[in-house]
Amino acid sequence: MTVSYSAAWGGESFDGAKAALFIGPRLLVIRRDDRPDIAHPGALDFPGGGREGGESPEQTLAREMREEVGLEMGRAEMLWRRSFDGATRPGRVWFFVLRMGAGAEAEIRFGNEGQGWGLVTLDAFLAAPDAIPALQARLRLWQAL
Repeated sequence: MTVSYSAAWGGESFDGAKAALFIGPRLLVIRRDDRPDIAHPGALDFPGGGREGGESPEQTLAREMREEVGLEMGRAEMLWRRSFDGATRPGRVWFFVLRMGAGAEAEIRFGNEGQGWGLVTLDAFLAAPDAIPALQARLRLWQAL
């Protein structure tokens, strides 16, 4: 699916973007750094982060995915996207559900944020006591569609 960056978000103000990325049947998760100065230290997270300059949500996510895990968002199929109120600070954030084919994990090049990465089933992520609750809620909303 090709997404027009300007048409996808209508220019509304937002602060960042995150994605639940399925690689085959499993979700890519990142273990957050265990530092007291960040929200949800040590929790299971998804690729994504803060907006820079005049980026669109898709541009923000594409940059963050390259920086954090070395994957190109343009290779992913977009399954869903929606904006939400921020979970850890005021503002809007975009949440995406994306899918890449099995085997894409061989291309992951982990960046310098977080403790590591892994692949988990959707059910395991939704049940994980150490996952970020807002991300679990957003995935449940998508799953219910």
